[in-house]
Amino acid sequence: MPSSKLDPIDRQILAELQADGRMTNVELARRVGISAPPCLRRVRALEEAGLIQGYHADVNARALGFEVQVFAMVSLVRQAEADLSAFEALARSWPLVRECHMLNGEIDFILKCVAPDLSTFQSFLTGKLTAAENVASVKTSLVIRGAKDVPGVPFDILEARLAMEA
Repeated sequence: MPSSKLDPIDRQILAELQADGRMTNVELARRVGISAPPCLRRVRALEEAGLIQGYHADVNARALGFEVQVFAMVSLVRQAEADLSAFEALARSWPLVRECHMLNGEIDFILKCVAPDLSTFQSFLTGKLTAAENVASVKTSLVIRGAKDVPGVPFDILEARLAMEA
């Protein structure tokens, strides 16, 4: 369901849930200006359409002892679809890998990894990532600090674009 097929209430529901996925349906309905039963039907329809993929808690990795965050840029030997899919499956199986994105250009994949300490990440890097079949090279960058980490999409930009199209 493309964003142009969504009405303003659906887009507002998405924006509100993106900001606070724990609010009750009654509170959500109040914020978007409709009653609770149609609000719940809309939320279910957005879930079924795949526009809402899940609800998650934003946990503090450092407070839980995950002090190290690393971006790993991975180049593969071969980039046939079967090779790309095999690497993606492997990345999904590694708990330290929290995100995996295929890129175009010199780097084939970028991985966001978290670990409790450098030695744990180093063991993963040398024992699994660089040792994986079809991995040609890995370049890593240790995160010193984060300046912004906002999930989701900027609904204000979507609304401005839709207003210009109208």
